Amino acid sequence: MKKYIIVKLQHEALHCWPGCPHEDVSFLRDPHRHMFHIRMWVEVNHSDRDIEFIRLKREVTKYLKGRYNLGSTSCEMLAEELMDFADATAVEVMEDNENGGLVINDISVQNFM
Repeated sequence: MKKYIIVKLQHEALHCWPGCPHEDVSFLRDPHRHMFHIRMWVEVNHSDRDIEFIRLKREVTKYLKGRYNLGSTSCEMLAEELMDFADATAVEVMEDNENGGLVINDISVQNFM
């Protein structure tokens, strides 16, 4: 049996896709604001607060603090970055809680998402 904690948070930021090849969404080339909804799964070894999720959420929030302009960072890029930062198994980053990306480091996590 594998155990995970789940941390959810939001981060307001700008980003853009300068190389967007699609004219119907060419506005993505310019900086635009999103509320990024972030959810991460971190594997733990036991059921008694192996990693305290409130403290982890604070660490991730502090890591993102002051990063209002993400430049050309995509949802998947931000998920990979946060996965490395928190040693997470999976990270989901959604734009305005509608569309986004999911990066998974452990195929078994897909079974319950």
